[in-house]
Amino acid sequence: MKDRIIDQIDRSLLRELQRDASQSQRDLAERVGISQNACWRRLRALDSAGILQGSSARIDRKALGLGLVVFVMLRTRHHSADWLDDFRRHVQTIPEVVDFFRIGGDYDYLLKVVTESMDSYDAVYQRLISKVELDSVTSYFAMEAITEQRPLPL
Repeated sequence: MKDRIIDQIDRSLLRELQRDASQSQRDLAERVGISQNACWRRLRALDSAGILQGSSARIDRKALGLGLVVFVMLRTRHHSADWLDDFRRHVQTIPEVVDFFRIGGDYDYLLKVVTESMDSYDAVYQRLISKVELDSVTSYFAMEAITEQRPLPL
């Protein structure tokens, strides 16, 4: 954050942006209770500090036919920097992998895969294991999304 102190106004701006990033700067400033110029300056500072990283839209995955969510737990025997670089590059070529974490515990990596069907997940799985050696791959299929894409707690 490079010495940037986040105050309550910044937190309010960030909450509002998470709620609706498409609102105008004028509306955003009004909702937070500051001038439009002050809003612009704060947004630029948050951007410069790397806190704001672009904007995106929340999309209803089911409306697009993406009804299957799979959490994939991976274990490997390889832990070298070169292997990890190759693995990262490989996973990032698979668009159905929407989240990718290195984790602690019994497994080494966690992937969230969003796709159309079991057949399409199998194609993702085959692609995933085609380029790198993995010790084990365990898949957990989501039955229901109780809460999804929640805003960060600010």
